[in-house]
Amino acid sequence: MVSYVIRRLIQAVLVLIIVSIIIFLMMHLLPGNPMLNYINASNIQVLTPSQLHVLEHQFGLDQPLPVQYLKWVFGLFHGDLGTSLVHPGQQITSLLTQRLPVSFYLGFSAFFLSVILGILFGVICAIRRGTWIDTFLTLLANLGVTMPAFWLGILMIYFFGVRLNWLPVQGYVSPLQNIWSSIKYATMPVICLSLFSVASTARQTRSSMLEVIRQDYIRTARSGGLTELLIITRHALKNGLIPIITLLGTQVRTIFGGSVLIETVFNIPGMGRMMMDAIMGRDYPVVQGGCLVLAIIVILINLAIDMSYGWIDPRIRFV
Repeated sequence: MVSYVIRRLIQAVLVLIIVSIIIFLMMHLLPGNPMLNYINASNIQVLTPSQLHVLEHQFGLDQPLPVQYLKWVFGLFHGDLGTSLVHPGQQITSLLTQRLPVSFYLGFSAFFLSVILGILFGVICAIRRGTWIDTFLTLLANLGVTMPAFWLGILMIYFFGVRLNWLPVQGYVSPLQNIWSSIKYATMPVICLSLFSVASTARQTRSSMLEVIRQDYIRTARSGGLTELLIITRHALKNGLIPIITLLGTQVRTIFGGSVLIETVFNIPGMGRMMMDAIMGRDYPVVQGGCLVLAIIVILINLAIDMSYGWIDPRIRFV
């Protein structure tokens, strides 16, 4: 077990290095000069080429790419993710400290909703296979897989925000400030973020449960007089959770990746909105720091998912 964890951690470090190199190269190879954004942000109308070169030297953009990358990596070991180019003097660490709690709140709310509703709908479809409720929920799951989340967000804004005036159409309120207002502001974004995850989890749960409930030990449990609820929860569901847990691990990446669009649609000051603004403004350090944090989150959750296999099925051994 310990050797397995060590190997996975080494793999995680290698993945982080590869991700950082790819993001670094992609941002720096884009056409254009990011200093133009800095100039506009500083209300500087005219700069001579020599003054522009001084600015590039100030931010280290005149150095070779390998040197810039190594300096950035060296700063990471000191807890320094760099300084924003678009907002001079703004440390990226402080930006992440402000934005991460917002994205965590929405992302893990959507993940929790995906786990509860996805597994519940999948189990209902499996034990009521062929009935109208199975057909109805399966149809909704197929629609959920194919429906763009941002398009659903726009429809919800129009109907529930503009027409019915039930929910606010944009913004964010922390649950530490006002829990009821926070729920109202987060309802539509969380539904949009969890749409694909709920649908895909329901489909996978249905398939896994249909395979498990045909096994001999399920028939033996029924013949032994156990209730259907006990059979489903104690025997069938637990043995069918392995592929579901694997899928849920990939949903974390989908949810946090989708926050870029959803936070933009609902004007939420989270990490996704910060990443979108940084990409549009070619703010290299912000994009690199944000992608690195997202990669760490996904890797740690996938590691936790792998560790959970042994708890769900004791027959699994880590070698």
